[in-house]
Parts: sequence; structure tokens; C-alpha cells
Amino acid sequence: MKAGVLKETWPGETRVALVPAALTPLTKAGIEVLVEKGAGEAAGYRDAQYAEKGAALAGREAVLDEARLLLTVRSLAGGHDQDLLRRLGGEHVVIGFLDPLQRPRELTPLVQSGATAFALELLPRITRAQGMDALSSMATVVGYKAVLLAADVLPRMMPMLMTAAGTVSPARVLVIGAGVAGLQAIATARRLGAVVEAYDVRPAVKDQIQSLGARFVELPLETGAAEDQGGYAKAQDETFYRRQRELLGKVVADSDVVIATAAVPGRKAPVLVTGDMVAAMRPGSVIVDLAAEQGGNCELTVGGKTVVTRGVSILGPFNLAAALPFHASQLYAKNVANFVVNLVKDGQAQLDSPDEIVRESMLARGGELTSGRVREALGLPPLPVPATA
Repeated sequence: MKAGVLKETWPGETRVALVPAALTPLTKAGIEVLVEKGAGEAAGYRDAQYAEKGAALAGREAVLDEARLLLTVRSLAGGHDQDLLRRLGGEHVVIGFLDPLQRPRELTPLVQSGATAFALELLPRITRAQGMDALSSMATVVGYKAVLLAADVLPRMMPMLMTAAGTVSPARVLVIGAGVAGLQAIATARRLGAVVEAYDVRPAVKDQIQSLGARFVELPLETGAAEDQGGYAKAQDETFYRRQRELLGKVVADSDVVIATAAVPGRKAPVLVTGDMVAAMRPGSVIVDLAAEQGGNCELTVGGKTVVTRGVSILGPFNLAAALPFHASQLYAKNVANFVVNLVKDGQAQLDSPDEIVRESMLARGGELTSGRVREALGLPPLPVPATA
């Protein structure tokens, strides 16, 4: 089997699906890797490094002609790369971020191509799949970078400093949502010397927050059904969110930085910081809304832009992992390589494998949308269960 790595075409995407160090396990699995010339340059990986690890370098057309396993980051998300979609057929297997839950209706061209597509967003949350969990890997990068963005905009220093000219008080940082991104944001803000508080609707994460040196913000809300079986936060009704906003208001007002990370897969992000809450913050305060691509946790967020309201800067970054492409690609490539090694046996992709990882992450095959989660999101009936002998 030949695997192809193409230069990403998603606007602003600087990551690459495979880095040179990740070639070794694929080679051992009997997979020949073809890399489009220049595919890794934006992430800091030169063509010569790929060649040293045994990859063949070729032009885009040659990679598309020869490779049947295509490894991507976001080129096919939301039906973006129409040229690539036209080149796909039933003989192709595609692996990458495909935005199946956020933009399910834009998957039609990919499904109709007949290719077998695996969406890494659909990976089951099981122990055996942790080494393939690209969402968590990218969330680690995003949580770290979010705090650096806030520190850059904040008109004060993060740590407490005792100088001959007096004492500088530390910045106060509030992290909303203690998933992977939130926990990394907590850790990074603590390293910078800030006083950190964190809130999450899931009480089970209290110990994780405290272990990083932050104070857990406890609100008198009923949260017994706040977490699904996969460990993700579940969507709540508007009454719950309204009461949550009321209780969070004072904590937000006392914060110099708010890092908002609350998101529910496949749903619009809940609004947790209202315009009135922003108005109560001190001038110079900063909000970094990591849920901007899902509509934003802050009512005033404008996706992809920075807005300033009453002296408060509100950042709504898109695709923040691409701002640190070297390490983001390194982590992503390891996840992809682990996924491929699990999928390919004896040089062939095991598409009919009973493996939960293969079954649950498969988005489409043979012109049919196969993912039960995505079919449900689109209001489609479940596929019939194959008859057994």
C-alpha cells in the first residue's frame, strides 16, 4: 500500500499530516510513503528530512495518481478541496479531520466520491485509542497558545514581582471548561505566575483542576447529568445556562483574563459570558474564546477577529493549533501513524474489521454515509444491520 501526504490547502493551514519521524512505523507496517514536495515546509520540516527517513518525494499529481491511502489534516474538511474531491474514488482511503459533527451537510461530495473516509473526530473515547486521539493532541497545543495570546494583549504582567519600586500583583486568570485545552491553559497560566481559577460543569474534574494549582469555582447548580459516556460535557437547557451566567458574573468581573473553552461536540457552543458580563470587567482585560468556531462562549465574540468593547479585548481565533505547526504536526502525525498501523494489516486496509476504532471512526464507504453519529445528526435512519449466517 502507498500512502500519500499532500500539502494542505485549507486557508491558513500550516500543519502537515505526517512528519519525518512518523514514517518509521508505517515503513515497518509495509507502507510506502509518498510526500508532495514542500508539504512540510510551513511546519518546519524539509523535503530532505523526509527523504532521509525513506519517503519518496513527488509532485502533487504524482502523489494523487499513485497513493491510495491519503493522510490529511483539514484539506477535505467541509468539502473544502474540490479538486482533491474530484480525484477521489472507491479505491481511496482518506484519514484526517473532516468536521463531520460541525458541518455534516457539507460532507455530500466526499460521500458521493465513493472513497472510504475516516474522521479522527469520531474516534471512540476508549483507552486503546488514546494514542490516536488527535483532538486531544490539538487541544493541548490550543490551550497553551491561548494563554500566550492573552499575555501578549494584556497590558500587565502575569506573575507577582517584588521589586525595589514596589510589588506587582499577579494577574487573575479564569479558565472556563476543564477539558484538555482548559487544563493546558491552567498549567500554562500557572507557569507564567498568574493566580488561576477554573470552572467546569462537570464536578468530576475538580481534582484535576486543583492538582494544577488552580482554584475550582463551585456554583450551586445541579450537574448530575453534565457528562456523557465519552467524558464530554453534555448540552444543557437554557434555564441552566441562564443561571450559570448569573453565578459566573462576579468571577468574570474579577478576572484579568478569561480563557473560554466550553464546547459540546456537534452543537453550537453555549454562551457563558454575556455582553453585560464583559461590561463589568476592568478595562484592559482579555477574553480568548476558543469556542469561536462553534459560535463562541462569549456573546460578543467575532470569529477569526479581535474586537475591543469598553476596553476589553475579545479574541476569537480560528485554527489556533496551526499557529504552532512544528509541534502540532509532530503530535498529529503520531496519532495518524498509530491509527494507520492499527488499520493496515499485511499491506491492506482492514475496512471490514470488527475493531471498535475502525468501525466508529469510519465516516463513509462506497458512496454511503456509514457513521451512526453523523446520520443521527442529519436525521437519517440507521443503516440496516448486515444479516449474519
